Amino acid sequence: MRKRRNWLPLLAVLVMAVLAMTTGAFAAGEEAAEYVSPFHATAWSLLPPVIAIGLALITKEVYSSLFIGILTGGLLYSGFQFEGTVLHVFQDGVVSVLSDSYNVGILIFLVILGAMVCLMNKAGGSAAFGRWAAQNIKSRVGAQLASIVLGVLIFIDDYFNCLTVGSVMRPITDKHNVSRVKLAYLIDATAAPVCIIAPISSWAAAVSSYVPDGQGLSIFIKAIPFNFYALFTIVMMISMVVMKVEFGPMLRYERNAVQTGDLFSGSNPYAGLIEEDSEDSRGTVIDLVLPILVLVGACVIGMLYSGSFFDPASASHMNIASAFSSSDASVGLMLGSSFGLLFTLVFYGLRRAMSFKQMMECIPEGFKAMVPAIMILTFAWSLKAMTDSLGSTEFVEAFVKTYAENFAFFLPAIVFLIGCFLAFATGTSWGTFGILIPITMAIFPLEDPLGIICISACMAGAVCGDHCSPISDTTIMASAGAQCDHVNHVATQLPYAISCAVISFLSYVAAGLLVHFGAPGILALPIGIVMMLVFLTFLKAKGDKVN
Repeated sequence: MRKRRNWLPLLAVLVMAVLAMTTGAFAAGEEAAEYVSPFHATAWSLLPPVIAIGLALITKEVYSSLFIGILTGGLLYSGFQFEGTVLHVFQDGVVSVLSDSYNVGILIFLVILGAMVCLMNKAGGSAAFGRWAAQNIKSRVGAQLASIVLGVLIFIDDYFNCLTVGSVMRPITDKHNVSRVKLAYLIDATAAPVCIIAPISSWAAAVSSYVPDGQGLSIFIKAIPFNFYALFTIVMMISMVVMKVEFGPMLRYERNAVQTGDLFSGSNPYAGLIEEDSEDSRGTVIDLVLPILVLVGACVIGMLYSGSFFDPASASHMNIASAFSSSDASVGLMLGSSFGLLFTLVFYGLRRAMSFKQMMECIPEGFKAMVPAIMILTFAWSLKAMTDSLGSTEFVEAFVKTYAENFAFFLPAIVFLIGCFLAFATGTSWGTFGILIPITMAIFPLEDPLGIICISACMAGAVCGDHCSPISDTTIMASAGAQCDHVNHVATQLPYAISCAVISFLSYVAAGLLVHFGAPGILALPIGIVMMLVFLTFLKAKGDKVN
């Protein structure tokens, strides 16, 4: 059965290739610019991500699954024509996303961060921090709580959060036999869920950009108490660590880690890509902490710079909130990480932590460490380009306006579900914001109590779907940060995310009903927290504990 499964991606490619080659050449020149796919803005526009996600879960292999999803999008766009499929997949897909300045900035940030991690390992900073942690963090619970605290503190951007928390906490969680998939979950659950409730973050900037008349940041802040999925995820994560409760596939991984010391219980795609931490006793904690602090500070300054904070002629001058609202995360992180890397090289050179040659060798080593994440990100972006060209946005917008408008007090729960599905299928939270927030604002005016709740439901649903999706860039980054198998991370995180989503859905139903009957919608928040704690208490009583 396993052999047959491994042939599934190849068989799918061959079938699609045969279908494509049976048709004629694709229209070129001026006609190609005006071409509209016969599947545009139909339910078929969501088929590529559905195929990619389904194959990834069946075959446990993400690269071929994503490519087959991209190929499906190309075939649908071109009407199963060979030349049109090839051009659309590569020219409008892979090449287009790799030539996009925003995407390139994120890739540069990834490469630089990989190089910095390698430098910190080689200099002995990670090993020294591990020795310090061994003296101060005495338990698995402490190691996991430390990971959560660090993840909450790095709220500027989810990409930065995932890779920084992973590189710093891996040695500590490894020492206390925390499985890599559990570390990936802790990273993922403190990335998007924290960024989406932090007013000064790249996510706040993205949401604010979809709200007119400069009201974006104030509406974002008003929506925070109703962002049930993000808040419940943080409550669930902390409660599970303290109560020592696990369930689903994660329970097996954690038990293996505790009982046998096997942190992976399967494949490790990052094995051998980065040298092991140096055991040189000359390395000190400052060799790890200072470069990271400089990196954080430089990235914050970079974000402010990209938001024109330092431009005297700009309206955002001397206004940090406005600067973050108009910032470009790609530019800010790229510039900040560049200065962070430069500082690290000079700092280690002055400390004689390693030779110049050794420092230069760390740069390609760090690049190699990020290759799996870069490949998956490139394919995920290309898949999104395919769904965009097929009009998935228009399809979802028409669907929501047709069917959701008639269910007023259930609309927050409906919007949450649609946000979950759309972000899961496309792998993007920000794209989901762009689709759903303008629609909900058109249905409800902002002075309507349900208006703010619905905007919160858009954000919560987008984060939930992004959290569940194997093609989400944040989920990919969490796997890269923890250096664990990506499909294993998705499979172990999914039951946790779905459980939190169910409680969030019920809370949005409660919020809609409360507002409908004249009560404050915020009362749904404590109701949801109580439901979450009851659920976890039931699991603990059932005996789903690691040890």
